Amino acid sequence: MQLIVASKNKKKLKELKKLLKIPQLAIKGLFDFDIKFPDVKEDKNTFIGNAKKKALTISKLVKNAIILADDSGLVVEVLSGEPGINSARYAGAAQDDNKNIAKLLSKLQGKANRKAYFISTVAIAKNSKIIGISEGRVYGTIIHEKAGTGGFGYDPIFVPKGYKSTFAQMNPHFKNRISHRYKAIKEAKSMIRKYLKK
Repeated sequence: MQLIVASKNKKKLKELKKLLKIPQLAIKGLFDFDIKFPDVKEDKNTFIGNAKKKALTISKLVKNAIILADDSGLVVEVLSGEPGINSARYAGAAQDDNKNIAKLLSKLQGKANRKAYFISTVAIAKNSKIIGISEGRVYGTIIHEKAGTGGFGYDPIFVPKGYKSTFAQMNPHFKNRISHRYKAIKEAKSMIRKYLKK
């Protein structure tokens, strides 16, 4: 059976494929198909709403495959939850990581409270039905300038609680053992395994 990751973000797809290894499933991304998949508009007001919309949209186009969609972002306490569901497009539709980081750091200038958390929500669908939902969070702080070249998104300015390095400075294998995405995928994998046993 196929498990399709409903994402056109190549960096996210690479990370998810590493986390998703399940022997019975062939894991594929949207780029592995000749189908012209639509760009799913993330217009819901919650992460889970967007994840469910993506999973259901793709599940209608690829029958009998398990579809996994994730919506994730950064939530900053002092900015009333910004960038939140707009994390990828915080500084505009181009989804430019550097511009998003610059905007966030500008808004945090002079603020003492730099607490934040990354959240990943995952929706699993098959044949137009949601069969599972999971969530993972990792808490930490936003530093004052970028550090590290790994990862993507806000990784260069986020230091998880209990560590001194940003996500972008960490070895990818280590980051994948503590990240919000790891936590959400771990739960999702458990749901998928149970589903396959039915």
